Amino acid sequence: MEIISCFEPKRAVYAPCAALTIEDILNSQRRRMRPSFSLHKELYSASVRAGRLYNNAGELLIRGRFVITAAFLFLCTLLCVLQIASYMQSFASPVRFIDAENAQSMLLGGKMRNFALNSGNEEFDGNGNISLMDSAETAALFKMPVTYTRYTVSPGDNISSVTRRFGLSNISTLIAVNEIDNVRLLRSGQVLRIPSMDGLPYTVKGGDSLAGIAQKYNVRMEEILDVNELTSDILHAGDVLFIPGARMDSGMLKKALGELFAFPLAVRWRVSSPYGWRADPFTGVRSFHTGIDLVVPHGTPIQAAMGGRVSTKGYSNTYGNHVIIDHDNGYQTLYAHMASSAVKKGQYVQQGGRIGYAGNTGYSTGVHLHFSVYKNGKLINPTSVLKF
Repeated sequence: MEIISCFEPKRAVYAPCAALTIEDILNSQRRRMRPSFSLHKELYSASVRAGRLYNNAGELLIRGRFVITAAFLFLCTLLCVLQIASYMQSFASPVRFIDAENAQSMLLGGKMRNFALNSGNEEFDGNGNISLMDSAETAALFKMPVTYTRYTVSPGDNISSVTRRFGLSNISTLIAVNEIDNVRLLRSGQVLRIPSMDGLPYTVKGGDSLAGIAQKYNVRMEEILDVNELTSDILHAGDVLFIPGARMDSGMLKKALGELFAFPLAVRWRVSSPYGWRADPFTGVRSFHTGIDLVVPHGTPIQAAMGGRVSTKGYSNTYGNHVIIDHDNGYQTLYAHMASSAVKKGQYVQQGGRIGYAGNTGYSTGVHLHFSVYKNGKLINPTSVLKF
């Protein structure tokens, strides 16, 4: 079969052309369809690539979520740890200063015990001051009302360690507030009142004025008003004020520390031989006199110069009838040439308690009391601790 004419697309007109067979027409149609197959192939390839990109993006998204989740969990854990640490810290015990155990040193042949402060490193001056805060900090505290807390004494505590623990700077504050007669008697389990600042309690007496009290303790009236939350300077007998910055006088402090000596005789006396080098009363040979000799009538009562425990009661050719008493803080006193003693070994005697009677026993030229004082096993001049 033959086709006489064909259509010429480019010219858009009919024109005669060579005769075409059916096979030629089919081949022409196949050539026209090839672009469609190529397009489908490219679309398929593009869809595969898009799928891969989507999968990769999904993996990245999952990994990102994992990193963010891990970071979030880490922050939550850190916050929980900090919260628990803060909570546990609120139950922490107060920091304790390391104090040595009660030191006991053997004095005078092993019969004297040293009842000094528990720590040999305690540092406070003769007025009881412990250096903790500067004057500016202390002055700032004075402007605030005084408050009190309660503290139960623990094993190993002493007056200095407790003072430091609560930020105070003078041991006389706790001594006065708690009416402690002897700091050596501070015991585990004892409950103390701890003021928020250094100072002393003062009981108002009839005729007292705020100005007079402020002048007596060298404190400004405004400080007393602020600390005690007073609205006027009108006082009433029996009122108890807290005087900021006030401290015990040296005599009262020494008594509380067990270092205040009383005179061993309550009658008139005279010194027949002082402490130090002298000519022996029998031989005239120069020798060292270990105490002071106080001449009194025979049988005059002899008193303990300070509270303590009798470590020795006996007789010797040198001292005759004599008594040795161990005191706090490493002190020991010797009372010699007595006519007789009035105490037993191991007995505790109060300051001023009767221990014997003056006599003329032992190496003695007449009725008198020989009085010696030791500090940590070493002789000291009795006049350094006695008030004449």
